[in-house]
Amino acid sequence: MTSSQPDALISAEEAADILGVTKQTISRLIRESRIPAQKVGNKWVLYAEDIAEYLDANNLIPEPKDHGRRSEEATPVVALSFFSGALGLDLGMEAAGIAPLLYCENDRKCRMTIEACRPDTALAGDINSYTSSELLALAGLAPGAHVDVMFGGPPCQAFSTAGARRAFDDARGNVFLKYLELAAEIRPTYIVIENVRGLLSTPYPTCKDGDPVKGGALRLILKHLEEAGYAVSFNLYNAANFGAPQIRERVVLIGKLGGKKVPYLTPTHAADGTHDLPAWRTFRQAVEGLDPEASTHTDFPPKRLKYFEMLKEGQYWKHLPLPMQREAMGKAYELSGGKTGFYRRIWFDRPCPTLVTSPTMPATDLCHPTDNRPLSVEEYMRVQGFPDDWRICGDISDRYRQIGNAVPVALGHAIGRAIVDDMQGIPFDRRFDGFKYSRYRCTSDQTWCMPQ
Repeated sequence: MTSSQPDALISAEEAADILGVTKQTISRLIRESRIPAQKVGNKWVLYAEDIAEYLDANNLIPEPKDHGRRSEEATPVVALSFFSGALGLDLGMEAAGIAPLLYCENDRKCRMTIEACRPDTALAGDINSYTSSELLALAGLAPGAHVDVMFGGPPCQAFSTAGARRAFDDARGNVFLKYLELAAEIRPTYIVIENVRGLLSTPYPTCKDGDPVKGGALRLILKHLEEAGYAVSFNLYNAANFGAPQIRERVVLIGKLGGKKVPYLTPTHAADGTHDLPAWRTFRQAVEGLDPEASTHTDFPPKRLKYFEMLKEGQYWKHLPLPMQREAMGKAYELSGGKTGFYRRIWFDRPCPTLVTSPTMPATDLCHPTDNRPLSVEEYMRVQGFPDDWRICGDISDRYRQIGNAVPVALGHAIGRAIVDDMQGIPFDRRFDGFKYSRYRCTSDQTWCMPQ
């Protein structure tokens, strides 16, 4: 904070800088009596102590500024993290022995989460604001220093099958290209890209002034990586196959400088316990030991809650009494498809469905198996693999969003292990040749059909 004295007076501009908001937002908070203030002349002034209390009451910390690495401890693997979010992928990579020297994240609440949990690691903001040399300097590295791994999950909304899929014509798609440009300049030995399944089929022109072609976005990404000297393996992976108690399918690309590809990830679990592996972990196993009295959750609106009260574990809207189905669904009743996410109670003894940024979105409801409520923040954290004491900053919607957007820690660990094994020359376990990583076909570098 600007002043270490709790009774120090600070200006509205200083308060805005501490909270990471505009001066207009501070004025609104004062008008709404959410922050005490007093007029001195024609200007508002505030006590530093009141700002500190506001931060604490709203699960926030002072907005962190971009900063260099604060630790001089040597790391065996030199790594940089991009689009770091709440650090789900990073925790998994750390567990495999790949701890990044730098996080690059532009979301205000995610940056607070990062600073609260990993304050000594370098922090950069907007990826478009930095050159490769500047990022290396923040990480405590000299210009042209060797980097072992760059990893990240560029914003997926531009490629999601649930969105408009504007790919690189979307601002979020453009940061994807910036990430590839930085990789070409920094030239890490390994580059990791995690993204949604929609990346495999997103249309994009494959030539100047051409029409969008199905799969064109992925082809462009592969072209950039191959021109930079990377051999790329990729597959669509279900996180449940790596110990996450969740059905979450994500594309993971791993590029390696030179001509040899990194093998696919090594599974640790299987749906039916085949390949001498344990069966998928379940929601019940994930949330075991959580205190139900310490549950933090939103609520379903009363007009929707009454329908959940009619449903049992594992049921959804089609299990409602027939006369109630159209009433419950409204206009969505006429939509095509199974609509299995509407009024969905999850199972205790199966993996959780894919966590989304809110458990109360009608098309992707995530209701507790037996309680008449959405899944809690604490359950979200367990399903994604975060430690119970991991601090996710912000209000309840911020916390759901950050956790729901994260890469499952278990999947991150599998990615890290694949890279470390390749570094150490450990071969892929041939028992898993032909392992079914997801429910879809033609989703790997060996089977995906690139457009001509």
